[in-house]
Amino acid sequence: MRAEIVRNLTAGGGQSVPAPIDIPLEGEAIDLDASENYFNRELSQLQFNYRVLKQALDTTHPLINRLIFCCIFSSNMDEFFEIRVAGLRQQIKYGRETLGADGIMPEQALSEISRVAHEYIDEQYDILNHVLIPEMEKENIHFVRRREWTPEQAKWVRTYFDEEILPVVSPIGLDPSHPFPRLVNKSLNFIVELDGKDAFGRETGMAIVPAPRSLPRLVRLPDEVCNGGENLVFLSSVIHAHADELFPGMEIKGCYQFRLTRNADLELEDDLEDLASALRGELLSRRFGDGVRLEVADNCPQELVQFLLTEFGLGQRDLYQVNGPVNLTRLMAVTGLVDRPDLLYSSFSPSIPRQIRSKETIFDAIRKRPILLHHPFQNFSPVVDFLRQAAKDPQVLAIRQTLYRTGANSEIVEALADAARRGKEVTVVVELRARFSEAENLELASKLQEAGVIVVYGVVGYKTHTKMILIVRREEGRLRRYVHLGTGNYHAVNARLYTDYSYMTCDESIGDDVNKLFQQLTGMGKALKIKKLFHAPFTLHKRLLSLVERETALGESGRIIFKINALTEVQLIKALYRASQAGVQVDLIVRGICSIRPGIPGLSDNIRVRSIVGRFLEHTRVYYFGNDGKPDVYCSSADCMERNLLSRVETAFPIEDPELVGRVREDLDTYLADNCQSWMLQPDGSYIQNQPSEGEERVASQLVLLERLTAKP
Repeated sequence: MRAEIVRNLTAGGGQSVPAPIDIPLEGEAIDLDASENYFNRELSQLQFNYRVLKQALDTTHPLINRLIFCCIFSSNMDEFFEIRVAGLRQQIKYGRETLGADGIMPEQALSEISRVAHEYIDEQYDILNHVLIPEMEKENIHFVRRREWTPEQAKWVRTYFDEEILPVVSPIGLDPSHPFPRLVNKSLNFIVELDGKDAFGRETGMAIVPAPRSLPRLVRLPDEVCNGGENLVFLSSVIHAHADELFPGMEIKGCYQFRLTRNADLELEDDLEDLASALRGELLSRRFGDGVRLEVADNCPQELVQFLLTEFGLGQRDLYQVNGPVNLTRLMAVTGLVDRPDLLYSSFSPSIPRQIRSKETIFDAIRKRPILLHHPFQNFSPVVDFLRQAAKDPQVLAIRQTLYRTGANSEIVEALADAARRGKEVTVVVELRARFSEAENLELASKLQEAGVIVVYGVVGYKTHTKMILIVRREEGRLRRYVHLGTGNYHAVNARLYTDYSYMTCDESIGDDVNKLFQQLTGMGKALKIKKLFHAPFTLHKRLLSLVERETALGESGRIIFKINALTEVQLIKALYRASQAGVQVDLIVRGICSIRPGIPGLSDNIRVRSIVGRFLEHTRVYYFGNDGKPDVYCSSADCMERNLLSRVETAFPIEDPELVGRVREDLDTYLADNCQSWMLQPDGSYIQNQPSEGEERVASQLVLLERLTAKP
């Protein structure tokens, strides 16, 4: 299939830092360590965020979902500043600058990030104001501005302000006894210019109004004060309109919204005596870390902008003046305020394989043959049932599980707690340091402990990112191990939004391997010999390298397909370069960050990199090696990043059943055939979206999988 390349990702052509393409002379050796052979990870991550933003312009998505993509871009950018930009600033602050394979120093990276992020965020607001809002107006969904309020609407808003906002807002005048308040990370705030004297005779020119997080950022106007349609007002408009009520007797010269993004990464020492207690203390600091970005309304006077920058210790490159609400993420509330299912993705029913439905218990089904589920196209419920049945089954003696993200009130947690209350030996490895899920994981750990579950927190210094369940069951006088291994988290909501594989088996070798991994996580001792699984930080990196090298030895008959979320690990990139030089065909389906540089003559002629962005977040991780017609296929919890392969607890598990191997390859081929939702990485670092040629059939991989798998009996 030939796809016509039609759209460049960025106006400037992609990679922001100049990335010259040096074509080697014939016979000239190529230096695999040369910095020009690697893209910067932060700039690559920015480009992924931009591909998400571009979905807001894709009219094949329903209108409200396009707005949601605009919101997701905001959420992604928030995390990018909180973690990646904050990390670079910390390197500079403490003199710990490190030079990556791309050769870009932190200061240079921050300058480029600022330039590109400003460009992308300006485009985001342009899309919101000139594309999405006008299109929603056509659908009779109105964001009603202050100047457009009718007398009836203005009266209703005034009442809403008096009853719902005024009682919970605490305006803070700035004077010697009222210093600048310590504002929470990403909170909505207003800086207000004042004139006059207050009740105590104090003269002040400025005040800060923090908007409580409990207040909705969008408010729906009641139908009785509107002339049809869905009518919404921004909280910022309501506060702007009635700011004078917060400062009676004072003249309001101006009121401007702003938001500060802070460093939200947590730093914990490796020699902690109590990880949970230390983490509880660190979570407070996340709300008040160093400032990394200031968003301000674009009509805010420059003297006030400079005042805020000085207060937060930021410079001009950290300033983002925006034409609209400073936190577009909260616009996701539209889905709950507007009843327009016709403007959202149509619902679907994930399938459950007949193999599971036709057996009395899930254990009977697994004994017959291993089960492979592809979420969200196939239901996550069999994974929950796996634990529910185990909890109630008198033949089950023990359950062990890792939890990274799941939610304290999930059915998974309930099943584990139920099993413990029924007297089964239940051990759960809870990863407390799952970013932005730490508080929730502390809560679920306490809930499990109260039910009698043995809870451990893995290994300090190595995040437990692997997804494993081990169930020990007595059958016919012997013990049999049943295993679930996954590429994604045990989170039922995410399983409707993320693509992931679930694998269930009672293979004795895999069961023994998983048992040994749990021994390593909960006990102490030397690394145990593992038969079938690859596991980080011990064997996964080495085994992936050796399998790439095996394909390299096959030359032009070699075949490699990786489907992952990120690729930055330098040794693996070098191995893939060598494979390409040997003639191996290498297809990399990399959702987000990608440091490899494809299509360079003599270096990566045979490497193709594509990113799939669509309705679902691509999250499956698959490593496919052709092996001269006898393919080796591994699914994994790990991406190809240094942290995953070398400093986390991860697993890669083999898919050995020939039918399941064929299924995985069919899925990979579907992604490779995508000519609608795929973006091709170019040698210069830009991404270009594929579109079908004239007369060519459209192939949207996620839609194909949705139709194929939800329709299966």
